[in-house]
Parts: sequence; structure tokens; C-alpha cells
Amino acid sequence: MDDDFDPAEFTPRKRTEPCKLYLISPQEVGGDFPARLRAVSEVESVAAFQLRVKNRSEHEIARLAEPLQRICSDAGVAFIVNDSVALAKRLGADGVHLGQTDGNVRDARALLGPHAQIGVTCHDSRHLAMEAGQAGADYVAFGAFFPTRTKESEYRPDPSIIGWWSSLFEIPCVAIGGITPGNATKLIEQGADFIAVCSAVWGAPEPRQVAQDFNDLLLSHN
Repeated sequence: MDDDFDPAEFTPRKRTEPCKLYLISPQEVGGDFPARLRAVSEVESVAAFQLRVKNRSEHEIARLAEPLQRICSDAGVAFIVNDSVALAKRLGADGVHLGQTDGNVRDARALLGPHAQIGVTCHDSRHLAMEAGQAGADYVAFGAFFPTRTKESEYRPDPSIIGWWSSLFEIPCVAIGGITPGNATKLIEQGADFIAVCSAVWGAPEPRQVAQDFNDLLLSHN
């Protein structure tokens, strides 16, 4: 962290919006996935969709992204690209999500402009979250809170980190990692602004129904 870091630079939280659902794509987004995304994106609490496809060329991911980005636009859902600032720029995405090795917020802002939504993975670290906020991130993400098969993680933060962040800083926070309608309540009550989900929705026989279950849970805590 910079030596001159000052927590007073951040505005205290004045939460007025209910927690929202932040969808993360599965690895396979071809075939019937666009139809499944369209159905899920119509659920009220869905606010964002992150395209997270690994080990494909940028050209191939851009081709797969086209119908998904259109669906998100039609539904008023933010379309976020995982890891790649260059791909986010190429697609004209609403934003980019950066891991700790995917570049820095200031460079991403310079390339994508002032209106892009830039999020940063902060694992279980208050230090990394404050650094991201100071650099101008639009949101910080903590996790994985529960065991998950979507992405290996050695980090397992206590839900209280959400409460700490939400009580001090205005920048929204995302809770991620193995979250289901059955275990999300504590994260919501701690003040998470977004619940990020992948396999809980896309791995279900009826993805829209699971999204609706999340929606009902989120609205019950409004």
C-alpha cells in the first residue's frame, strides 16, 4: 500500500440499493447457453454478467461474446469481461474484472475510459481492497467464501470482511465463491452489494429457477 494511504479518502457507506446478482459464465458458452442466459437475465435481481472463458483465442472469445453481449444489453445487464482489458476494449464491454495478475486499475481506466466498470479480485485481503479503492476501482471482490469447483482458491475469508468493508467504504463489494441460495444469507446480511454465482446457476437443471431463488432471497433482505 502507498505510504500516504488515507482511509479518510473513502466515503462512508450509505447503502440504498438491495443486494444484486452478479452472474459469472461457465467455460462453455456456445450451444444453447445464449438461450439459458436470456432466460436468467430476465430475473429482476440480475445486474451483471461476467464472461469468463479460458484457453481460447481472443478472436474465438469475441465471436462467442457477440450474442451474449446483445442479450445483456437487451436486459439492461452489465456485460463484464474477465481478465483482459484488451478484449474489453475490443468488445466495447461495460467493464473488466481484474485478478491480481491481470494489470492495474489505472492502466485499465486509461484504456477503457471513465465510464467503464472496473472490478478487482481482493481474495481475503483488506490491504488489497483498500489499494484497489485508492486506485479507482468501481468494486472490489472478496472470496472464495465457500468451497467451489469453478476456480481453485486457497483463500477463505470470513464473512465479517464484507461487514468491515461495507461499514467503512462506499465502493461496492462483491462476494464470490461457492455461494448458493442456501448459504448466501450471512453475506447479504453483512452488506454485500453483489452475490457472484456460477455453478450454482449454470450447473442446475433449471438455471432460471435457481436465479429466481436467489432473487427471492435478495429481495427478502431489502
